[in-house]
Amino acid sequence: QVQLVESGGGLVQAGGSLRLSCAASGSIISNNAMGWYRQAPGKQRELVAAITRGDSTNYADSVKGRFTISRDAAKNTVYLQMNSLKPEDTAVYYCNAIVYASGSYSSRNYWGKGTLVTVSS
Repeated sequence: QVQLVESGGGLVQAGGSLRLSCAASGSIISNNAMGWYRQAPGKQRELVAAITRGDSTNYADSVKGRFTISRDAAKNTVYLQMNSLKPEDTAVYYCNAIVYASGSYSSRNYWGKGTLVTVSS
């Protein structure tokens, strides 16, 4: 029903920048929130940043001041601008969306397949 497609991952040196994008498509009636999670090897998936339909944002303490989440509501797309990247930011980054889609009784969580971000020291 709803697909999330991420792009923008890659290899970057410490101190560099990357911009991730995630586009949601499908039978979307209401897009309530979108966000980014990440999972490093051997660690649990954790919230990086999220943005609501009302443009409220939430960030993990470890990325505050370095990462910025934004969205284009008309395109159902969320972005994550990542600056001053550190080796500890290396992880697979997953897009998440809480969407009310056609044929559903309520909003559901949807996930992208993930995009790898590698920060070299």
